[in-house]
Amino acid sequence: MKAWMDDPHGSLEYQVGIRNFLRYAFADTTSEVTKPCPCRKCINSLNHDRETVYEHLMVNGILQDYHIWNFHGEKLIIQSHDNISNGLHASTKFYETTNHESEVEETVCEVFGMTEGSHVMDENYIGASTSHTSMESNVEDFYRLVEEGKQPLYTGCTDFSKLTFLVELFQLKVSGKWSDKSFTTLLDFLRRVLPPEAKVPNSFYEAKKQISNLGLHYEKIHTCPNDCMIYWGEDVNEQVCKVCNLSRWKNLQKQPKKTVKGGKKNSSIENSSQDGILRHPADSPAWKTFDERHPEFGADPKNIRLGLATDGFNPFKNQSTSHSTWPVVLMPYNLPPWESMKPHSIILSTLIPGPKAPGNDIDVYLRPLLAELKDLGENGIVTYDACNKEMFQMRAALMWTISDFPCLGCLSGWNTYAKNACSTCADKTDAMYLKNGKKWSFRGYRRFLPTNVEI
Repeated sequence: MKAWMDDPHGSLEYQVGIRNFLRYAFADTTSEVTKPCPCRKCINSLNHDRETVYEHLMVNGILQDYHIWNFHGEKLIIQSHDNISNGLHASTKFYETTNHESEVEETVCEVFGMTEGSHVMDENYIGASTSHTSMESNVEDFYRLVEEGKQPLYTGCTDFSKLTFLVELFQLKVSGKWSDKSFTTLLDFLRRVLPPEAKVPNSFYEAKKQISNLGLHYEKIHTCPNDCMIYWGEDVNEQVCKVCNLSRWKNLQKQPKKTVKGGKKNSSIENSSQDGILRHPADSPAWKTFDERHPEFGADPKNIRLGLATDGFNPFKNQSTSHSTWPVVLMPYNLPPWESMKPHSIILSTLIPGPKAPGNDIDVYLRPLLAELKDLGENGIVTYDACNKEMFQMRAALMWTISDFPCLGCLSGWNTYAKNACSTCADKTDAMYLKNGKKWSFRGYRRFLPTNVEI
């Protein structure tokens, strides 16, 4: 009896049930043996010894739907029918499940609604709108998947069944972000490596078709960009949001065209907003001030604006290793904000290897980069315009640097460890030296806040 699984944790029935479960799961094993822990946190995905499993079950509780202890050696009970068409002569089959098969078989049972002691054609399974033909098809699919989950991939293979082989391949495809074409190429390679009896699918489509009955499909549901509603249920055919009236489709939303001085067309990222909201670095005072000081450079939208960022990191997993490598990267800001920080947009200009940080001597390593940036700013370089299909003289300017506060001292030469650490306040920095702590304390954190603001 497993009614104790629903009892409170502190009850005597629950404690007795836990001991009976452990006696069953860890029977004839040593104390060093580990088994999957069925508590609500581990959910049979982590293995622990008997004592740890006992503690977890007492504290976290056992999974409420874990009625078939297939992860701990219990036999999977499946109802088979000698006559599926009329549902007569139902006979029970017992299958021993191994660790690598149990998880897949449990998934099969959940998809088809088969549980311990359930009948394939019970009242819950036979709905009023379900035909006998569809029921027969589902039952046949169920038993086909169960049999494939028991059959080895090929003679002598003990690690994979035909079903687990495909399931794990699909898991690798998702985690590795493989394309359908690369997945098909892998299947071609596996067919040449594995024995012919393995029956590896010929393509991604065929492999997907074989496990489609496992319920691994998904449904795409459109949503309002403002998170007002989803186009589902009674709203599945709506074309605009019922709350904010925003169109469901991108191609129906007309974007206003923007122009720069002189009537030249340009992308919206090169135009400053008129409402004072900072949507792009082009809206910042630094960008506008630079254009005022260099009007010739700012008038040409093809000129590149760059930001420089650098910091040290330890490329080794062992953090106790004394090592500091400093990559120096450049980000182009002539792109939308969501594109300028993508890996394909970032330029690795310099790599300063360890074993220690360059510190204030980083300017020595940046000399080649600064010389190239100076040449790009003054003279430019001949570049091909793929849009207009013509050559032009592209120039570039370094707008700012991005770093944490200690690195700011390395890049700018400002002493960020002494009294005047703030480069904005300089000698007006409100600082006090703590004699006992032997460090500086900065108290002027409210200097640039309004007097009526509480933090």
